[in-house]
Amino acid sequence: MNAITDNKPATAPVKHRRRLPTELSIFLVLIGIGLVFEVFGWIVRDQSFLMNSQRLVLMILQVSIIGLLAIGVTQVIITTGIDLSSGSVLALSAMIAASLAQTSDFSRAVFPSLTDLPVWIPVAMGLGVGLLAGAINGSIIAVTGIPPFIATLGMMVSARGLARYYTEGQPVSMLSDSYTAIGHGAMPVIIFLVVAVIFHIALRYTKYGKYTYAIGGNMQAARTSGINVKRHLIIVYSIAGLLAGLAGVVASARAATGQAAWACLTSWMRLRRRSSVAPAWRAG
Repeated sequence: MNAITDNKPATAPVKHRRRLPTELSIFLVLIGIGLVFEVFGWIVRDQSFLMNSQRLVLMILQVSIIGLLAIGVTQVIITTGIDLSSGSVLALSAMIAASLAQTSDFSRAVFPSLTDLPVWIPVAMGLGVGLLAGAINGSIIAVTGIPPFIATLGMMVSARGLARYYTEGQPVSMLSDSYTAIGHGAMPVIIFLVVAVIFHIALRYTKYGKYTYAIGGNMQAARTSGINVKRHLIIVYSIAGLLAGLAGVVASARAATGQAAWACLTSWMRLRRRSSVAPAWRAG
């Protein structure tokens, strides 16, 4: 038996190909996308896409608003949920916050008796609207068991309708300088980076993050291990709504106006392209 065993050919060790970390792979993909746009920039317009300061500033400022929404929705997606209402909640929060940030010089203020308020009041109201919308989403999903797609779709339509009804579709303008300072210069980027760092730490090093990933991995196992799944889902969706409210405050402060059309994010992006620095494609 030993002789037979000894005569067997030795099997070569299996070499496992080392895979790149997920974060590095995503980063390389982003670099590849940037290089593709750089090539098309030179082909189509005979100018650099990435090395144009005006374009980079505009892109970073725009992405900072979308980034605030993405931080909240990312946490919802980790729990295997979805939030379709974030854009509409942004618009509703922006409308309500802007209506409370108007100056007394404007004769057509939404609330003439509530002008020149301290800046924290419209900010708090905008955040509160987002938090309430998120809490409603989370409660419906956690308590009734309605799929997140259906629940947040209902909130999306409701928030969009309320944003239009609030001022009958009219934009809210003439905001105070203390309020618009929130969206001035690099403030949107700073706010986004601070929020991103906070939730990176929360998701990676705290119980909140562990519970969130556990629910996304296996909700039944998380429930069996003692995690209050319903309460945690409400917290996750409330945070997503809160960040949508914050995005609404920052967006209205940056644009110095609030518009119900922001319920469709593409409309907001078009508005910002028109009201910000001149498009770099047209620059000499």
